[in-house]
Amino acid sequence: MSEEQAHANLAVPAFRTEKVPKTQTQNGHGTVWRFGGADKAAKASTVTLRGVIYMLFDNCSKDVKKTILPLGHGDPSVYPCFRTCIEAEDAVVNVLRSGKSNSYCPGAGILPARRAVADYLNRDLPNKLTPDDIFLTAGCNQGIELVFESLARPNANILLPRPGFPHYDARAVYSGLEIRKFDLLPDREWEIDLEGVEAVADENTVAIVVINPNNPCGNVYSHDHLHKVAETARKLGIMVITDEVYDQTIFGDNPFVPMAKFASIVPVLTLGGISKGWVVPGWKIGWIALNDPEGVFESTKVVQSIKQSLDITPDPSTIIQAALPEILEKVDKNFFAKKNKILKHNVDLVCDRLKDIRCVVCPKKPESCTYLLTKLELSLLDGIKDDIDFCVKLAREENLVFLPGEALGLKNWMRITIGVEAHMLEDALERLKGFCTRHTKKTDTETESPSSVENE
Repeated sequence: MSEEQAHANLAVPAFRTEKVPKTQTQNGHGTVWRFGGADKAAKASTVTLRGVIYMLFDNCSKDVKKTILPLGHGDPSVYPCFRTCIEAEDAVVNVLRSGKSNSYCPGAGILPARRAVADYLNRDLPNKLTPDDIFLTAGCNQGIELVFESLARPNANILLPRPGFPHYDARAVYSGLEIRKFDLLPDREWEIDLEGVEAVADENTVAIVVINPNNPCGNVYSHDHLHKVAETARKLGIMVITDEVYDQTIFGDNPFVPMAKFASIVPVLTLGGISKGWVVPGWKIGWIALNDPEGVFESTKVVQSIKQSLDITPDPSTIIQAALPEILEKVDKNFFAKKNKILKHNVDLVCDRLKDIRCVVCPKKPESCTYLLTKLELSLLDGIKDDIDFCVKLAREENLVFLPGEALGLKNWMRITIGVEAHMLEDALERLKGFCTRHTKKTDTETESPSSVENE
């Protein structure tokens, strides 16, 4: 199999020439057509990762004579070493061949699947969930969309982490929710700045988003820190939206603690799915779980709003829903261990190679997710203005795509995808080293000409 075939599903556009649009009129008449594309999503689309990634791809060049290495976005599923487990594949095949799941399904999802998700989450929870607390979604991203639409009201604002996952920003903008940012602190292992949270919240704040395990930082929050988050949210009178889609992608020493353990303190809405843990983002199955023993979501009509939103949105595939109980119940834990071992090896590989690249520093090794955050020491480089300039020139000169930190809210940082095959990382780090060597500032000794040294 060629490299092009192996990467056929990657978001790597072919080199192309854009067509220049022209004004269209009806044939034989001077009347201009009265319809046109709406711009409702225009502002929201400017803060998506895809826009940044495609911009960088457009700066790659076929004249470089190197294969494009797409390490700015993450989809490990396209690589053989990250293929999902046979149990998950068999579960889908069995349902497909049964012919019993070709129908429409209820908006909240079919009962066996909702029961399976509740059982899966209940393993670690003191306050047990029922199937009525679970809503199935077409991936975790649709869960974000449904929840934000359900919370949007005039003047409402939502607290999002910086750095964070840009889809939250895009959906907040699209839903009309004002965004207020709180910082994650790199010198405290990316803990949430809780004082900062209280400083930006006001009477119109509806929720705080907590991503744990954290994308893009790769940390896993401790029990004590999450308890403090819950206490802060209760003090502010807001819910906690917790994104736990990476709960099965942990390769460090800190154990995963679900935010729902603190649902007796504050209402917790959990977003999850199998896309990251089972490495099947294309199956598009996720969930919303309402952890709320006091019934706050019911009394504030959040439940009603989510159900109404589900009534007007597409359902996840009935086939995948029907396979979900077997996927969640029969998975071999060795599959997770193997996947996470590969990710840890890739992290170690990158960190080891970065020791020879002074201008790109990894302050803390990630212990979860599929990314590694690095800080750019731009003072060591000549002619590089910021992280976007760095990544654009890297794409132009090396056909190497990393994600500039600006896209995540972290200026002059850079994110490297580790959910790829090791040989791609080795190639990428060689290209990165060559790029940084060319752009490193010369010392006085290096810039002196041979004749001037002899005259001394």
